[in-house]
Amino acid sequence: MNPSPAVFPARSRRGKFVTFEGIEGSGKSLQLRLLGEQLTRSRIPFIATREPGGTPFGREVRAILLAEKGPGRVPEAELLLYLADRIQDLKEVVEPALRDGIHVLCDRYQDATRAYQGAARGISPSLLQVLAQSLQLRRPDLTLVFDLPVEVGLERARRRNSEENSSQGRFEAECLAFHRRVRRAYRRFAAEEPDRFRLIPADAPPEKVHDRVWRVTRTLWEAVPARPAVRGRSRG
Repeated sequence: MNPSPAVFPARSRRGKFVTFEGIEGSGKSLQLRLLGEQLTRSRIPFIATREPGGTPFGREVRAILLAEKGPGRVPEAELLLYLADRIQDLKEVVEPALRDGIHVLCDRYQDATRAYQGAARGISPSLLQVLAQSLQLRRPDLTLVFDLPVEVGLERARRRNSEENSSQGRFEAECLAFHRRVRRAYRRFAAEEPDRFRLIPADAPPEKVHDRVWRVTRTLWEAVPARPAVRGRSRG
């Protein structure tokens, strides 16, 4: 749970962009937080953001997208809302941080769109690719996919909502077949692009999953001069 800080190579000019993906209840948000705490202990400068909702504009979009009883929308309209949030987050949060040599941890990104709006909702992968290229969406340096059976993930998500007195989210209300399509898509992405993706088994205790995440990511991070601990800034 608390690996010793590593010795890192000298800093480069640009930060690293790491995205966290997975089905509902996979624990990706918890693992992002645990990695952020590890980076803070190791004095590695970073910020955390999320999609949707990493900016003030994005939080307004998130309220529309994830409301359980919100208005209906066709898949293409849902897609455009996600892209609007993504562009705002890239321009306002992600790109400025990376230029300043600050690492960015992002809870969901373009691969979520490929899995949810593409594989599960049926939007053409070629359309998603054209839009991503036209908008010049940044390619992550590393994408972590937290993988577990959909039944386990949904049970976790529903238990969490019950403990927090939260209503069921829009995506958690989808049928099992929908979530299985999402999971298959993520696993396919990882197989097709092994240089960027790491598939992380997520059915172990959180501290064990975090140990795996740290082993996978530790070579990305770069040293900063000795000084008081740098606090990671979180957005959203």
